[in-house]
Amino acid sequence: MVISPRFLNMMTQLNISLSEKQLEQFDKYYQLLVEWNKVMNLTGITEYDEVFCKHFADSLSITKANDMKRIESVIDIGTGAGFPGLPLKIAFPHLKVTLLDSLNKRIKFLNTVINELELEDITTIHGRAEDFARNEEYREQYDMVVSRAVANLAVLSEYCIPYVKMDGYFIPYKSGEIEDELNESKKAIKILGGKTQKVVQFELPDTNIARSLVIIKKEKSTGMKYPRKSGIPSRKPLH
Repeated sequence: MVISPRFLNMMTQLNISLSEKQLEQFDKYYQLLVEWNKVMNLTGITEYDEVFCKHFADSLSITKANDMKRIESVIDIGTGAGFPGLPLKIAFPHLKVTLLDSLNKRIKFLNTVINELELEDITTIHGRAEDFARNEEYREQYDMVVSRAVANLAVLSEYCIPYVKMDGYFIPYKSGEIEDELNESKKAIKILGGKTQKVVQFELPDTNIARSLVIIKKEKSTGMKYPRKSGIPSRKPLH
């Protein structure tokens, strides 16, 4: 096993220390991702170094926005191939992680990775974010909610903020240019009980990828009318 030196350098810059076992888990995750990607669409990025840097390291860049040692529970909304939730679980084994995705084929892939990597305290949910947000087992139960989904921030906030417990955080991974989207989402974030504390902007080390992590703190309980029924948030965003 030869781990990407570029990835290791990125970990150093993110102040993340990984054991031999954790590096082996990332390697195995990569092998499974490429294997399953041959029969289903999980990622357009398959080259070893690129996956480690643009998926794994990017997922772990949240350490620039939050101290993961202070976080116990995380839910990843629209996790897809497991980003960022699975890399966070590998790098920070103490986390209790939930991965939610609407496509059952992806859930089967994620369960295979979890089993092969022998990960504990990590579960998958097959379904829509707006449905499970109404379930008291999940609603306002998480220290941190993350998402790398491409939805507009106002829409994404309605799907994600209901899962955040009081004084917890919703931190979406957004691209570099975020100003307009932030302005358009202010009303939605406030209605849902959140407040934007700051935006952490940076370039991923050794790449030209501009990243913005929006730190939204839950200050008030989310009204039970939110999230609205499937399809409505994207058709009629709260802004």
